[in-house]
Amino acid sequence: MLRVFGILISVLFAIATAVLVWPQFFKVETTFPIAQIVASRSLLIVAFLVIAVLAVLLMFARPLRGFAASILIIALLGAGANGAVGALRGFGSDTLPQKSDASVRVLTWNTAGAAVSAEKIAGVIDEQQVDIVALPETSEEVGEQIAIMMREAGNPMWVHHVNIRPDVENGPQAWQTTILIAADLGEYSVIESSTDGSSNTGSVPSAVAMPVDGTGPTIVAVHAVAPRAAAMERWRSDLAWIADQCPDGDFILAGDFNATVDHMAGLGMGGGTMGRCRDVASNTGNGMVGTWPAELPRLLGAPIDHVMASANWRASGSVVLEDSGGSDHRALVAQLEPAESGP
Repeated sequence: MLRVFGILISVLFAIATAVLVWPQFFKVETTFPIAQIVASRSLLIVAFLVIAVLAVLLMFARPLRGFAASILIIALLGAGANGAVGALRGFGSDTLPQKSDASVRVLTWNTAGAAVSAEKIAGVIDEQQVDIVALPETSEEVGEQIAIMMREAGNPMWVHHVNIRPDVENGPQAWQTTILIAADLGEYSVIESSTDGSSNTGSVPSAVAMPVDGTGPTIVAVHAVAPRAAAMERWRSDLAWIADQCPDGDFILAGDFNATVDHMAGLGMGGGTMGRCRDVASNTGNGMVGTWPAELPRLLGAPIDHVMASANWRASGSVVLEDSGGSDHRALVAQLEPAESGP
């Protein structure tokens, strides 16, 4: 009886391991609680290794030796498979290539409201030579303060902003998203459907900014709702909306997607990660570096903040900044080159 029970547990553990290694195959990557468990593959590796150690200890008990050996093998396979995925996506690169005149640098940083000061954000923009800034949960007032500092630093930027509930005074800053765009990129305007909410993410706002003269990329500052148990349907709807924002054309998406590339399986087309846009971090060696929560070491967190670009752009580098500035998210900086500038 004990042997039969051990076989059953081993089989169930093998199935669970397969699901957690490749949830996309089983079509459960956006299903609670699988979506939450696979958010950090690095934590999964640690969990599988802990189980492997426990299995080794169980092997000292003769009646459990066969059962423990099977659990050990499955746990090592689970850790190895997740490690292989991590190696493909990248465990961290902390440098950007030299910026050319044609390069565009994009910063996304969920500032958790007023947790990060305007001075801190402006300092990062200046130091990293950023051209496009997506700031979920950042007020228009903070954006204007940043723009003033950037103008004084010789890098003027336009400020754009969306507030889904402007009628509520002192409402949560999660209801707001701010974009800053370097004046050198031309004049932009946020489309009406972003500001009136007729086409947007559902609970927290995204913002679509288009070039006034039609020259240059459409810029989408993204903020999807968090995948809490009660918000799973809204979360899936938000991800579908975000994917729709990158059809054929010239697009750059940046922000807090509240999703990893695993959750985005099935939302890409034509080789894209979301719509036709491709994830920069996972193509430049930072796909496993967590941006949330900032309290955890970078390799144990969940990579849920992204910069993505259409085929008009070639990703040449990215970096996840260590200093979160007081936010629960780390900032991500990505460098893009016009696709015709190189292979």
